[in-house]
Amino acid sequence: MNRRSFLRNAFGLGAAAVAVPTVAVGYGFAEATHLHLDRQTIAVPRLSAAFRGKTVAFVTDIHHGPFVSEADVAAVVRTTMALAPDLILLGGDYSHREGRFIAPCFEILAALSAPLGVYGVLGNHDYRHGLAETRAAMARAGVIELTNRGVPLTRDGETLHVAGVDDLWHGRPDVELALRGVSRADACLLVSHNPDVAETVRDRRVGLMLSGHTHGGQLVLPGYGAPLVPSRYGQKYAHGLVEAPATQVYVSAGTGMSVLPVRMGCRPEITRITLV
Repeated sequence: MNRRSFLRNAFGLGAAAVAVPTVAVGYGFAEATHLHLDRQTIAVPRLSAAFRGKTVAFVTDIHHGPFVSEADVAAVVRTTMALAPDLILLGGDYSHREGRFIAPCFEILAALSAPLGVYGVLGNHDYRHGLAETRAAMARAGVIELTNRGVPLTRDGETLHVAGVDDLWHGRPDVELALRGVSRADACLLVSHNPDVAETVRDRRVGLMLSGHTHGGQLVLPGYGAPLVPSRYGQKYAHGLVEAPATQVYVSAGTGMSVLPVRMGCRPEITRITLV
């Protein structure tokens, strides 16, 4: 290889070495803002006729902060409201990195409303960035907190229980306390920020658990999956409908990001669930 050929080939390889990661990162930034609507129809044991066909909008892991702007949060709210859900459930991790992002996030979330109400649980980031501030902001926004407690929703004389548990990493989740008042004949939805809680649930009263936390892996490689999933159970609770020991769990990829401001192979999503 003469000098001219060497320089030409070296330049080509160097350009490719720069171009490939640049394109990948650029795609990751673009995918991070490409909100996906995930439509699911899920059978819930013991669901009464009054609640069959009702829809739930599940929004989790907003992570308002350096990577997720107020405009991004507003887009999530607009999309959620456009679905006209009967019930809205929030899965925690509302802010990211600093406490100053808590209040602005909930000022936007205050626009959420649904006939059966808006309920939410706490996530690990909510503990880190300001637990008292998060709880106060939730209350001001009209989001009913479900920390180890449940609420009976009634319609035409029939009941659907909605319950939630505390964060697994920083709180004390208590499923038994959350299910207080739920009979063996009742249908019940349980919200837990961290899906790993499902491995400890042995109570068959929980017909469906809704979780986030894993971000679907956030970076998903074709043919391999997500290299990093914040779960003791690896890929099992990364994303989608999963069978746990005593219940089924739907794990949303969430709408925000942490660690890196990119997503690959795992778009941010709002989950719309039709109960049957």
